[in-house]
Amino acid sequence: MAKSPQPGRVKTRLCPPCTFEEAARVAEAALADTLAAVSATGADRKVVALDGPPGPWLPPGFEIIPQRGSSLATRLAHAWADLGVAGNGWGIQIGMDTPQVTTGLLDGCLADLTPRRALLGPALDGGWWLIGLPTTDPYPVFSGIKTSRSDTGAAQAHRLCALGFLLRRAPLLRDIDTVADLLAVTAEIPASHTATVAADIVGCAREVA
Repeated sequence: MAKSPQPGRVKTRLCPPCTFEEAARVAEAALADTLAAVSATGADRKVVALDGPPGPWLPPGFEIIPQRGSSLATRLAHAWADLGVAGNGWGIQIGMDTPQVTTGLLDGCLADLTPRRALLGPALDGGWWLIGLPTTDPYPVFSGIKTSRSDTGAAQAHRLCALGFLLRRAPLLRDIDTVADLLAVTAEIPASHTATVAADIVGCAREVA
């Protein structure tokens, strides 16, 4: 799940101290790091459910489907449905806020799925950064789940269990929402595109000085 990294539409919680243009640079770098990790996985299909137009940041080998729906929960469900996984197949879904993900981590998450096992990767802010589903109807999975809250991850975990799935947890990761998040995450991945952009944005560095 991704938004095109356009100024004023992405990473606006970094502003201030970042400008909209700087925040968009962070978003584009995080998306590039995430797509690089996904690109090297053994997944049969690699898909970006995209809000906005594609750009030069998109590497070859990815399918593009448009996001549909007004709420995030609805867009998540539509993305699964549009891929046809309700009738055949399984997969994992992530966003563009965790550029520290690695190919090995994602391949391991894919390998953890079974016909009755679901997977949820908790985020430090109480949300989730990854969900893995076997073949199922995605609408009951997401319907009514309130997103972007400190209890979103707990609610999603409860829903998966209520639907009869055996739930496995992926590692806890930190989303990049604020400048503090940006600096904490990029400290873990100093060679990444995201870290390079963060180091170049002086205003972000001043925020925590």
